[in-house]
Amino acid sequence: MEHGNTLKPKSLKLLMQGRKPLVNIHSKVRSELSKIDSVAFWITKHVGTMGFFLLVFSWTVIWISWNTLAPVKLRFDPFPSFVLWLFISNMIQIFLMPLLLIGQNLQGKYSEAIAQNDLEVNIKAETEIKAILEHLEYQNSLILEIAKKLEK
Repeated sequence: MEHGNTLKPKSLKLLMQGRKPLVNIHSKVRSELSKIDSVAFWITKHVGTMGFFLLVFSWTVIWISWNTLAPVKLRFDPFPSFVLWLFISNMIQIFLMPLLLIGQNLQGKYSEAIAQNDLEVNIKAETEIKAILEHLEYQNSLILEIAKKLEK
């Protein structure tokens, strides 16, 4: 329907009919994780913290101190070899490396889902802002027409 030379904008009801509801992407992604993926995600999240670093650092200092300073009969991995300590440290690295990679892949998928959700929200906002601007433009043209008629 034309009024003057401006098209009447879409109604709010029509605009809302085509609108998909917003989704809480955090809940959606978390609910789609398998149990094993949740474990990998948890490990990745916690291994990369200062708490984990301090735990490993403290364990290493205690291990080396005990096997260097304790009475000789109580040492279980004596200086200078520390073979058991090296073996355990390597095993931790061997097991953590794939878990960290799996967790990073999961976090990458999570980030992609968030980015896609942000894009959808931005497109929705752009559509709604466009509708608001069309309504304002239409109202402005009506006001100008009324003003012209009042001048006559």
